[in-house]
Formats: sequence, structure tokens, C-alpha cells
Amino acid sequence: MTPPNATLTKNDFKTDQEVRWCPGCGDYAILNAVQSVFPTLGIPKEKFVVVSGIGCSSRLPYYVNTYGFHSIHGRAPAFATGIKCANPELSVWIGTGDGDALSIGGNHLIHAMRRNLDVKVLMFNNRIYGLTKGQFSPTSEVGKITKSTPFGVVDQPFNPIHLALGAGATFVARSVDVMSKHLTSVLQRAAAHRGFAFVEIYQNCNIFNDGAFDHLVEKEIRDDHLVELEHGKPLKFGKAKDKGVRLRGYAPEIVDLKTTPTDDLIVWDEHEPSSALAFLIASMPERAMPQPIGVFRAVDKPTFDGELRKQANEVTATHGDGDLKDLLYSGDLWNVE
Repeated sequence: MTPPNATLTKNDFKTDQEVRWCPGCGDYAILNAVQSVFPTLGIPKEKFVVVSGIGCSSRLPYYVNTYGFHSIHGRAPAFATGIKCANPELSVWIGTGDGDALSIGGNHLIHAMRRNLDVKVLMFNNRIYGLTKGQFSPTSEVGKITKSTPFGVVDQPFNPIHLALGAGATFVARSVDVMSKHLTSVLQRAAAHRGFAFVEIYQNCNIFNDGAFDHLVEKEIRDDHLVELEHGKPLKFGKAKDKGVRLRGYAPEIVDLKTTPTDDLIVWDEHEPSSALAFLIASMPERAMPQPIGVFRAVDKPTFDGELRKQANEVTATHGDGDLKDLLYSGDLWNVE
């Protein structure tokens, strides 16, 4: 048990396990961010649970000194649902990848989103299957040469932000593995949100998909390829913030503010009840337009676990605690000879 008024540090969330990711993997940066954020949240260590499915990202529970559950492929949201509903005092986090979350786990993920289960999902997106050695994933771009697509991917990739917005997630954000300050801030925001928080993290797989996000992290060019979503501020980007994003009809448009000064740039509102604008901004084509990072949506709605607990309390107050045997023997019964 964490002693009362104890001050936790990053070291309190390190384990004695050898971290077994490939040297140079972006997962190290994400782990560092998680271990840095957890002690700042004012939550006793024994109140954290980290759940995962299968994949490189799913080693996360071994490396964070909290309660953890390494579950089965794609089913982390199902396990997390049971954990959170059984003990709503817990802070439940899911570590998952683009394959684990969006392929075999897609159905579990979207229903956890629509229910607004109070859990935090960190989706490591390296656009490849890393653990199984380099097959294309649901987020691999069209034309990508991989071990399972030697002539190029023909699937249209998922846009994870679109998926989260469409399924009704109440907190949706994106960050980048090596942008430690930004990633830490986003994780703190996700932790503070009451409801389902989905954070997509662009993560480099230096073995099977190295450099997939170089244009977003190389200092010389990244300012022209990223636009940060900041609540209440206009969408500006570039080293001198001399470019902006406005709407022309239903399409985002880049404006060169040096030649076309304008006051009709999109001013970001992460609390907008409709997710329509967030969906449009998440649609901006990569490389042709800047990729948005930050918080796309942060709205308040009743949580699934909260409503379930409320309903159970109301029924118990009206009908009493009930009897398990009576429940099992109620309704339709069959005698098997």
C-alpha cells in the first residue's frame, strides 16, 4: 500500500523486469512518458491497473510497477471493462497497438468507446505488425511493401482518429513518441478525463518500418508537417507560425499568412459537442497538409461504469440485495434427462 501523503516518483513505477524491446524502438519513449506521468496524478500506486492484449506494445504491464493484466489478442477492452466495473476506484489503462486494437480487437474497442467506459487507451501506431516480424497492419499506407504484401498494400488504411470520433469516444488525442513534452501533456489530459480516453501515439518501429514518421520529427522540416490543436487558438503552423488552416466549404485549406493575411482561420474548440470539425481536421492528407496533434475532442458524458453502478444501487435500494440461487432458478428452466 502507498503510505498516506507519500510522494511518488518515476522510480516507483519502474519494475525489475528487463525491458525487452528492440534497441531504438519508440516504445521506450512511451514507457518513459507513462512512468513519468503516473506519479504526478495523485493516485496511489495500487490503484493503477495496466491491461494489454498481444503485440510489442502489450509488454507494457511488465514494465510499469502497478497491477497489470497481459490478456489475449484484441481483448484488452473486454478485460478492462470487467476490471473497471468491478472496482470503479481503479485507474485503468490499456496499452495496445494498431494491429491488436484495430484488427482482431476492433469490435471490442468500438463498443468500449461508444459506452464511454472510464479507461485510458494508449494505441502505439507504427503502421506495421512488429512482433510477428513485419506484416502490414490496418494502418499501413496503400502501396506499402511488407512481408505479407510484396507487391504493395491494396487495403485502404484505418484512420484511428476517425474511428474514435465515429464511435463516440469522449476524449480523442494524438501525439508522437519522441515529442516527450507534448506526449506527457496529452497523457496528463487523458488521465484527468472522466470517460473513455483514446490516445493515438505515432511510434517508430526501427526494425520493420523505420522512418515512417521522420517528416514529423526531423527538426528541419517537422514544423511544416505538424499543426498543434490548442483549445481556443487558431490553427497555425510553420517555424514562424506563418501558415494557417481555414475551411473552404467542407474542406480544410492551407493559407500562407505572409501573402494572405486573414482572420478566418479555424479556432480550435475541443469541447464542441459535434465531432464533425474534428473529423474534417483528422482527414487532412498526410504530407500534402500538416498532421494534427493534440486533443481533438474532450467532452463530458455519463460513463458506462458509473451508470451501471448507479443502476445497481437503485435496484438494490428498491428490491434488496437479492439471492443468487433465486436468480439462477428464475425464468425458463429445462430438465435434462
